[in-house]
Amino acid sequence: MDKRLLEILVCPVTKGPLIYDRAKQELVSRSARLAYPIRDDIPIMLEEEARELSDDEIEQLAK
Repeated sequence: MDKRLLEILVCPVTKGPLIYDRAKQELVSRSARLAYPIRDDIPIMLEEEARELSDDEIEQLAK
């Protein structure tokens, strides 16, 4: 993921920052509790394409 792109992208729901999860190829919004997929190096920033994060995943992000 390009660092410059990550700096300008925000969660479409909360307009908050995103965290890049390289292992899962997702952009994560803690505040919205959503993970947006990255497919073929393109972030899919649609709420209906995002998956909801579990409580365990939210806790892991806090560490």
